[in-house]
Amino acid sequence: MSASGATWVVVVLLAVLLFGVVLTLAMRNTRSRPGTELHAEDPDDRPLAAVVANPTKIDPGTHDSIAALCVELGWAEPLWLETTVEDPGTGQAQKAVEQGVDVVMACGGDGTVRSVAQALAGTGVAMGLLPAGTGNLLARTLGTPLEMDAATRVALTGDDRTIDIGRVRVDGAEEERAFLVMAGTGFDAEVMGNTPEALKARVGPLAYVVSGLRAIRGRRTRVTIRLDDGPEMRRRTRTVLVGNSGTLLGGLVLMPEAEVDDGLFDIVNLAPKGIPGWVAVAARVISRRRRGHPRVEHWTAERVVITAEDPQASQIDGDPIGDVTEMAVRVDPGALVVRVPEGSPAAEILPES
Repeated sequence: MSASGATWVVVVLLAVLLFGVVLTLAMRNTRSRPGTELHAEDPDDRPLAAVVANPTKIDPGTHDSIAALCVELGWAEPLWLETTVEDPGTGQAQKAVEQGVDVVMACGGDGTVRSVAQALAGTGVAMGLLPAGTGNLLARTLGTPLEMDAATRVALTGDDRTIDIGRVRVDGAEEERAFLVMAGTGFDAEVMGNTPEALKARVGPLAYVVSGLRAIRGRRTRVTIRLDDGPEMRRRTRTVLVGNSGTLLGGLVLMPEAEVDDGLFDIVNLAPKGIPGWVAVAARVISRRRRGHPRVEHWTAERVVITAEDPQASQIDGDPIGDVTEMAVRVDPGALVVRVPEGSPAAEILPES
């Protein structure tokens, strides 16, 4: 072997030895540094959502499809919190807020949405709407898709909008209950309370029509209505409704000028007498006019007190709350953040804090 060849052999051997030493030191250093194994334990910096789901309203596989969409859109797998008879969503939403979620998705009917909203109001945490009920009135008002996957995408990627909520105190109780769409006494509450869940599951919104036909022959009752600091107004009525939104099932609009973010309620008093009166009221509702029948009155106010001569069936967002003599309602302006479709007319981008 020539001198030059021997030299290259030595160089190569030295290089191999040097590489081996460096590799050994690196491996020892890796084993001795605790920080090198912390990467897998670092907190996940992906956004986190929670789903408050009514298990009686959702289809099999809903959990898996929502979780898959979250991961697909760059979110962590969501917290899954199911409602119970004892707690229809408020406690679950509070737990989600305490765990620092970025959005709470209410998956169920109007009652689930209302219960989740009660916990989220004033927190700044956004609520997403995953409609799974019969009415889904707030979702319809805000243009949220009624299909589950599309609604989930809106909840994760949509724009934020602040809306008003209503606060209801019944018969002088200390506790106020929240509502998002409507609260009322009389005929509408009778219909809601007398519509069997099994019938709703079988025929959907038509179940309310069946119950309505049964209740339509009821008698009017005497009430007093006080708006803000105004005088008491005495009326005979079949139903008094206080609306944050005027949207009904089937695209009907009972309160055509109601807005979910104007800081005001729209109040309507319906006092039809007999079947002909109801036909006239129905025609007025279909025409979306505020005027046109003497048995339909509209007002706006920030606060409303309805006092009945006798206890009346009452409801908030379609949930019966029993027979009530006095219902005191106030608006809580801009209390709730809701996710709406990106770029929709309902969208209002909130300023960055």
